[in-house]
Amino acid sequence: MSTNKRLVIGEGFISGYISIFLGVLSILAVFCFHYPEFFTTPEFREVYTGEMMKAILMGVIIASFFFATLSFLLSNKKQLAVIGILLSALAIALGGFNVQPRSVDKTLWHIGLDWLLIDLLLLSIIFVPIEMAFPKNKNQSRFHDEWRTDLVYFVISHLFVQFFGVITQAPAKLLFGRVGLDQIHGWVQSLPFVVEFLLALFVTDLFQYWAHRIFHSHVYLWRFHSVHHSTRAMDWLAGSRTHFVDIFVTRSISFLPLYICGFSEIVFNTYIIFVSIHAVLIHANTNINFGFLKYIFVTPQFHHWHHCEDPAHYGKNFAIHFPFIDRIFGTYYLPGNVWPEATGVKEGNYPKGYLRQLVYPFTKSPFDNDLNMEDSSKR
Repeated sequence: MSTNKRLVIGEGFISGYISIFLGVLSILAVFCFHYPEFFTTPEFREVYTGEMMKAILMGVIIASFFFATLSFLLSNKKQLAVIGILLSALAIALGGFNVQPRSVDKTLWHIGLDWLLIDLLLLSIIFVPIEMAFPKNKNQSRFHDEWRTDLVYFVISHLFVQFFGVITQAPAKLLFGRVGLDQIHGWVQSLPFVVEFLLALFVTDLFQYWAHRIFHSHVYLWRFHSVHHSTRAMDWLAGSRTHFVDIFVTRSISFLPLYICGFSEIVFNTYIIFVSIHAVLIHANTNINFGFLKYIFVTPQFHHWHHCEDPAHYGKNFAIHFPFIDRIFGTYYLPGNVWPEATGVKEGNYPKGYLRQLVYPFTKSPFDNDLNMEDSSKR
């Protein structure tokens, strides 16, 4: 467990870190405006406008100055405030207040820096306050021992969002993209939006359930999935810690029913947005139990039990969206309002850091038998 001190409101550290965070985002956003061909994603450029992003950029720079000033007034140590001011000033010097949106030419390559910045900003605005106001683990620091590792996973998955999207959708498109299922597609797309969306969640969750369970059931596959379970500090960044092989297999399988059933584009896009937010929520460090809704949709409590370190509770709660799927297949576990005492895998010699975890599954390890893997007798 991390021994880092939890941040306290009123000491100036929170506002100082916020200022630095916003200052870094501002500088990177300026580069998106100057070099949109290389740092923005064509699919997302169709969703937002340049003027909208310019207004947000100016607001973020101003907010960075504001929080730096607040930190300067509240804290006896002025370093964070000074760094925040310098970063904001640098963003302005690079043209943060004068950037002009322009048309973008096609290039052979690009990375999704715009998607990274937008998602990081929105998710932090949503989940950091939730974790501060309603923490499950009150002693867990925002900057726990492995927060940098989780941030690296978050950054890489977002920068290469198009790459991951292409490779995970390719198998589904190859197998079912041109199969003559027009009648099924027509029926599905004729459904009311809410019904079609819930159906998309259900069929993808059914496919993901078995993919997820298989990753827990086989030693070699578990090496890849154990990367995701290795985090001991559950928070809004923890869900990003996923090995690329795990991402490829799981997302490819989840896309299969979407192409088989031919869900409409609006439902597909809504599904992507919902999954992105929901995946962050269920890993978050929050004790909100959601009342009766926790028996309908997967919540943090339900998913934290899936990450439980205690071997007595291995092999439970594989569903991503609907707990009743686990009820059907006998893997449901949700004991009232009780939460697991600890999450993660037994540490032993488990590697720390992004690069070590990247290569770990491809190496043989005597530690395999100690990992949090579903006992085949419980299947």
